[in-house]
Amino acid sequence: MESQIIRPGHLTAHQTARVLGVQLDAVRQLVKRGRLKRSGGTSRQPWYAANDVAALVAERRTLDAA
Repeated sequence: MESQIIRPGHLTAHQTARVLGVQLDAVRQLVKRGRLKRSGGTSRQPWYAANDVAALVAERRTLDAA
């Protein structure tokens, strides 16, 4: 459902999963564990701040390099 219009600087759940290189369920688990916070949208179509997603990507790269 990427047809929704979202605010600049935000990503849909599908876009977030693609950027992180994970399945959609993994995004839900990140939210459930408090590692990622919804920043808009609806409960069925949440948005995530692009900066928060980028921080997770950087953190994962750091862990992979260690």
